[in-house]
Amino acid sequence: MAKKFEEEVLSRRTFAIISHPDAGKTTLTEKLLLFGGAIRDAGTVKGKKTGKYATSDWMEIEKQRGISVTSSVMQFDYNGARVNILDTPGHQDFSEDTYRTLTAVDSAVMIIDSAKGIEEQTLKLFKVCRMRGIPIFTFINKLDRQGKTPLELLAELEEVMGIESYPMNWPIGMGKEFLGIYDRFNNRIEQFRVDEDKRFISLNEEGEIEGEHALKNSGLYEQTLEEIMLLNEAGNEFSKERIAEGELTPVFFGSALTNFGVQTFLESYLQFAPSPQPRNSTAGEINPLSENFSGFIFKIQANMNPAHRDRIAFLRICSGQFERGMTVNIPRTGKQIKLAQSTQFMADDRSTVDLAVSGDIIGIYDPGTYQIGDTLTSGKENFQFDRLPQFTPELFVRVSAKNVMKQKHFHKGIQQLVQEGAIQLYKTVKTEDLLLGAVGQLQFEVFEHRMKNEYNTEVYMERIGSKIVRWVEGDEVSENLSSSRSLLVHDRYDKKVFLFENDFALRWFQDKNPEVKLYNPMDSEH
Repeated sequence: MAKKFEEEVLSRRTFAIISHPDAGKTTLTEKLLLFGGAIRDAGTVKGKKTGKYATSDWMEIEKQRGISVTSSVMQFDYNGARVNILDTPGHQDFSEDTYRTLTAVDSAVMIIDSAKGIEEQTLKLFKVCRMRGIPIFTFINKLDRQGKTPLELLAELEEVMGIESYPMNWPIGMGKEFLGIYDRFNNRIEQFRVDEDKRFISLNEEGEIEGEHALKNSGLYEQTLEEIMLLNEAGNEFSKERIAEGELTPVFFGSALTNFGVQTFLESYLQFAPSPQPRNSTAGEINPLSENFSGFIFKIQANMNPAHRDRIAFLRICSGQFERGMTVNIPRTGKQIKLAQSTQFMADDRSTVDLAVSGDIIGIYDPGTYQIGDTLTSGKENFQFDRLPQFTPELFVRVSAKNVMKQKHFHKGIQQLVQEGAIQLYKTVKTEDLLLGAVGQLQFEVFEHRMKNEYNTEVYMERIGSKIVRWVEGDEVSENLSSSRSLLVHDRYDKKVFLFENDFALRWFQDKNPEVKLYNPMDSEH
């Protein structure tokens, strides 16, 4: 048993795909699933009119807008590895969901649009990966369109991201003249848009085509050889260790839409990506090969099945083996719970999972017990994993039900959607008005859409603009200090919080009330 368990854990590869919106993230996910045999017919996000939507975008609003709003989890087997992909929302209003998702993976795949280069959202997410020391693999996409030169893209990667790169392959031409990739790692050329039997051309020890070949007549082939020589002489050395430390990113060129270079990328990725890594906890580092089960919840999603008002908690297994029906501890509450309903995901297609091991992501039914960041342990273990980042909201609305008769639905909907962590709920101290806070405007739109569609309740939202949020240390504060410019509210855990109109109002308040200690949870370990 122990040997088989160890093999299972070491075969896991769990990663998130990060990118700016529209760089091709969902398309790449689709093509990877195609290789894993998980889907037979990849639907691109753009093909909206055909009614065939991308497998990983299951929520109604995602289908309408062609964006991924929530992080889906998909699993498939390939070449003896069990791959767990977490598809993250690219839209910046959902960065909080993405940051939390990045705590549940062992590596990240960063997609860059060859025409646009590095975009703002990619940079933000990249910084989180760097901060956490996550190995990063780079896929430069859309080579079948005209874009920046490969050398320009590499320079941008190194200067803007501050990470060294090693091109595993190199494009031969681009756009209409894109002929394929020169595969440095496998010492072969992979041709674009040719019959399968002509796809690969092997190279000799000098890295050139032996004998006669039509490709040799192209000036682009000569140019590629010169660029490869330059990379060999002046480029970075390949180092498996530095990839594992997140200091060197292997770079792959290709086109996800035409499914070119994706298989080559997947096979190299599986070779160099880390298996499940140890995690920090209050009891020190937890080894993924430890027999005792443990894991943490990084996301909660309501109504994945509209026919049943259900909530699923996404659990990253960090050690041991999950068995359906097992009883686990929740150290935060000191309670125990039996994990009877559990699922694996292929977007909206779910299957019950009976066994899972370290590295796997599974969904467990949430009867309203869990919070994002909860640790689950088995046996006598009672430690907690490191806390997940909680974002400080910037935009606020006052919210109420349009129909007074629907109060019950309204409160149930708010409570469930708030537990997912995308929006935060506050209650004013004196009038008990309900306020919602979010990182971006789109989250309010998704909230309104889901309240109407999933809870049959239309809501009235009144904008109250952006606020600076500060929690009160120790919770002791007079309600008389609440004013329109420094509004005192309770968060959903009943802690006291001030919403300041602007920086000036915050400074003025602090000068006038030095005895009230304020803090921002993003800055400190509260």
